Amino acid sequence: MTTEIHKAGTADGWHGAISPGGEFPPEAGRYHLYIGLFCPFAHRANLIRYIKGLTSIISLSVVLPYPKGDDKGWPGWKFPASDSEYEGATVDHLFGSQYLHEVYFKADREYKGRYSVPVLWDKKTGSIVCNESAEMLRWLPTAFNSLIPEEKASIDLYPPPLRSQIDQISEWMQKDLNSGVYKAGFATTQEGYDAGVVPVFAALNKLEELIASNGGPFILGNRMTELDVRAYATVIRFDVVYVQHFKCNLGMVRWDYPVISNWLKKMYWGVEGCKESTDFRHIKENYTKSHAGINPHAITPMGPYPNIEEGFEEYLTKLRVGKINLPAVLEYQSKM
Repeated sequence: MTTEIHKAGTADGWHGAISPGGEFPPEAGRYHLYIGLFCPFAHRANLIRYIKGLTSIISLSVVLPYPKGDDKGWPGWKFPASDSEYEGATVDHLFGSQYLHEVYFKADREYKGRYSVPVLWDKKTGSIVCNESAEMLRWLPTAFNSLIPEEKASIDLYPPPLRSQIDQISEWMQKDLNSGVYKAGFATTQEGYDAGVVPVFAALNKLEELIASNGGPFILGNRMTELDVRAYATVIRFDVVYVQHFKCNLGMVRWDYPVISNWLKKMYWGVEGCKESTDFRHIKENYTKSHAGINPHAITPMGPYPNIEEGFEEYLTKLRVGKINLPAVLEYQSKM
């Protein structure tokens, strides 16, 4: 197959995009998304699938939250034997695969990269369109606009007047928050952890101030953008896993960041798709039962409870603007 010849032995992955008139045109039922409900990066793609009303257009398979394989990623994420084995996880609806790596090898028999989620599969060409979440985050929100109702097509998460601001914020959000929790969590030295955890809270300080200054309910004001999708996938996991599992415990969102906590409540309870795409059991058990070096006994803590609180405050002026005042955090924040 030409795709296999072109991609033979790649470790770079797939970087295609769905677009009218392109190699991968928008068609209902043509594409299939592979995700893990635990993964914040796969969560972005699945959340857009809900927000844009694509659940009947793009079908879905969901891997188990654990085990994930060895340190090199082998054999990688596994599918349950049946849809009833682990609630929320599904069989591979396309091929009946046991492991996600089998899907990768169908696209490239000599694939040499990691078997990550999300993966968007094209049933017509029999190959992968894209397995890079940041790229999907940018083009997926508009890819199927010609096939969906106007009320969904009109949702623009990357509006032209806000693009430069979105790009500027995305840079530090990705580096210091979305990826920052992993730098802190997977650190193997005290120095590495200290250097990793400080930017996380500097970013949360900055995000708290940003939402407050723009008046909410979303990050840039009254219009939801891809920044809200990007931040949601990380912040919804913060109190339930990152605080204890990744030692990001300088503060908790629900106690130390009233404005972010309020924004999170608005997203989870008020934006269609946020609650539906969030599974706290998958999230908690993935982190706590997949990282033996961090949690060797694979014990999953019960708390915090509840996973997400209710009670959105419409008027942000009634909320205290929180921050972590550790000098190292404030110094880092001043340079962002």
